[in-house]
Amino acid sequence: MELPSSSAMETDANVPPAAPPKPLFQALKPHEMSDGKVQFRKIPVPSHRFAPLKRNWMEIYTPIYEQMKVDIRMNLKARRVELKTRQDTPDVSHLQKCADFVHAFMLGFDLCDALALLRLDDLYVDSFEIKDVKTLRGEHLSRAIGRLSGKGGKTKFAIENSTRTRIVIADTKIHILGSFVNIKVARDSLCSLILGSPAGKVYSKLRAVSARIAERF
Repeated sequence: MELPSSSAMETDANVPPAAPPKPLFQALKPHEMSDGKVQFRKIPVPSHRFAPLKRNWMEIYTPIYEQMKVDIRMNLKARRVELKTRQDTPDVSHLQKCADFVHAFMLGFDLCDALALLRLDDLYVDSFEIKDVKTLRGEHLSRAIGRLSGKGGKTKFAIENSTRTRIVIADTKIHILGSFVNIKVARDSLCSLILGSPAGKVYSKLRAVSARIAERF
C-alpha cells in the first residue's frame, strides 16, 4: 500500500474548511416584529380640517385600507384619525407612510399631492414658522405673508413649479412637501422673501439653482 507524499498532505492541511451555508430567514411581518402586538398611529384632526376630512373620507380610506393594508377609523369623540396594522400588512413601513399621508392632508395639502407620500419613498413634509426666520409683528408680518404668496399666489406657484414642491401657507406657519434637496431650495427662497428680498431677485436665484439641480439629476 502506497502512502500519500508529505507535500500532498501539506496541501490538504492548508485548504480551509468549506464555509457553512448562510441561513435564509423569511422577512418578518409587522405583527411579528412587535411580538404579535398591534402597532397604532393617532393623528389629531384640527377643527378647520374636519369638514374637508368628512368630504374626502372615501378617497383617504380606500388607498390606506385596500392598497396599504392598514386599518383606519375616525374617532369622533377624541377627534382624531386612528391607524393600526393588520395580519396581512405587507410591510412595517406602510403604517408610517399612511400616518404621514393623513398628517399632510391635515396640514392643508391637496389630496392628490398628499397621496404621493404613499407612492414615493423619498418625500417629506417640512414645517417652520415665520418667527423662526425673523421676528415680525403687525403690518410687517402681514407684508411678509403677502410677499410669500405674491399677487394671486404667483410667487408661491413660481417657487412650487421650479423646485417641484408643494407649499401651504397657513397664517404664520409654512409647510413644504417634496424631496430633501427640493425642500431646501424652496425653504431658502421663502426665507429670502421673509427677510425682505424682492421677488425678482428670488426668481433669478431660483432659475440658477433649478438649472443646477436639473444638470445634476
